[in-house]
Amino acid sequence: MMAADRTVPAVPPSLSAKVVGSFAYLTVRDRLPTILTKVIDTIHRNKNKFFEEYGEEGIRAEKQTIALLSKMRNELLTDKPVLELADELQDTQSWNLYLQRQQDLQGDQDSVSWFKSPWLYVECYMYRRVQEALWLNPPISDYDIFNEGKTQSFFESQQAMMTLCTYSEGVNKNIEELSRNQLLEHFNKLLQVSLWGNKCDLSISAGQDNSQKTSPIDSLNSLQPFILVNDSNMVWAALIAAQRPGQTEKTTAVRVDIVLDNSGFELFTDLVLADFLVSSRLAREVHFHGKCFPWFVSDVTANDFQWTIQQTVAANHKWMSKSGVQWKSHLKEGVWSYHDHPFWTQPHEFCDMEADAPDLYATLQGADLVLFKGDLNYRKLTGDREWAHTVGFNTALRGFAPAPLCSLRTLKANVQVGLQPGQGETLSSQDPDWMTSGKYAVIQFSSSESDRKD
Repeated sequence: MMAADRTVPAVPPSLSAKVVGSFAYLTVRDRLPTILTKVIDTIHRNKNKFFEEYGEEGIRAEKQTIALLSKMRNELLTDKPVLELADELQDTQSWNLYLQRQQDLQGDQDSVSWFKSPWLYVECYMYRRVQEALWLNPPISDYDIFNEGKTQSFFESQQAMMTLCTYSEGVNKNIEELSRNQLLEHFNKLLQVSLWGNKCDLSISAGQDNSQKTSPIDSLNSLQPFILVNDSNMVWAALIAAQRPGQTEKTTAVRVDIVLDNSGFELFTDLVLADFLVSSRLAREVHFHGKCFPWFVSDVTANDFQWTIQQTVAANHKWMSKSGVQWKSHLKEGVWSYHDHPFWTQPHEFCDMEADAPDLYATLQGADLVLFKGDLNYRKLTGDREWAHTVGFNTALRGFAPAPLCSLRTLKANVQVGLQPGQGETLSSQDPDWMTSGKYAVIQFSSSESDRKD
């Protein structure tokens, strides 16, 4: 890391809907109420299903859940103070302590409201309150209100998935014979496919169709100019450096962790990348990290993860089905594993992880490389703050360094660091929405030398 990156600027304020006309303001004013309205509609549309499964109890739960969600939507639209959670889930106390922290910072309970608080906090809080509304109303507590959209996105992306599995099969067939340079070429392609898979995000489109319809491999060259920071060679170098002395081409002890974002096509691209890592022996094992409950419309839960692999096994396409069988065996053999933790569905910046979730931080320290997928993870990595574009990525992480890490992210929120002088200004003049359209992307790497394993 360059010496210039070590001069720590003052920590800027959080992005917030306080700034009228900002992307945060428009999100809180327009997009979040739209998502809540869709959630309410989905629950209402499934009224008959709840009745068939649970009788009158199901109807009562549907009504009361909608009443709680409508109340929250009204609080949001009228900028009411944020309320404590009233359920008794494992993270309730942590959320209420976080609210207390915000109130202490603001010095006034009423100042912690939907439009006056950090955008990252209130957006996360909204999804947690959706979970509360369901949890307080058994027997529909476990209902995934985002499942329909996630399922639709998966099936509408099948053509692209088949193309990807056909490519993957071609690579795997000759993988033993590939030179290191050829491995690097395939690695870069699949890393970029995983990067652009992040365009398929249902929360940014407020639940509208956002599936992948073009061939992911064929699109890569035309997308190249839109990668604003490309540290993929540093990611590769970290993987190669992690090969320990005494290992051979046939054995490796390298572990890669992937902190997942969206289900559907994006998750599929992550699985294809993870399969390549273990098939090529660049990694011995891959740990996937997902969400404990439905989150930000399309984020991966344990159910989504298992369902995606089952659907891939059952696909009516030779190479897609073969991929699914291979993935299933990776899980069975422990080469792949899925994990979740309450911290991923909390509003904390990741620089707080070591203090607030030391067990998770210690888990990530066991990895040789951590890939953070998507926009929300980037916002949490950088604290979702008003950083200057030229501030170093390492600086914006504010000490978060459990292992060498990389953000694979298409830009959908107005925070971006690590750019060259003048790069942000040029982009702003050419395309005013460059930070929020999902058209641009980064592969951004950080490794604190002191945190590298021996």
